Amino acid sequence: MTEPKGRCPNCGAPSDPLFKPFCSKRCKDVDLNRWLKGVYSIPVVEDDDLPMPDDEDGHA
Repeated sequence: MTEPKGRCPNCGAPSDPLFKPFCSKRCKDVDLNRWLKGVYSIPVVEDDDLPMPDDEDGHA
């Protein structure tokens, strides 16, 4: 049984095992460049934005 091939997230071409999940070095480098330029980002919740839990001892 053969493993089904995935698709490149950049261009939709079949992925190459050497560059998985991408189809080529070019698509892999395009994706890396997007991360480095800040096009992609992971949302972060700052600690200051979180509600403080109630302190049972009355200390902050």
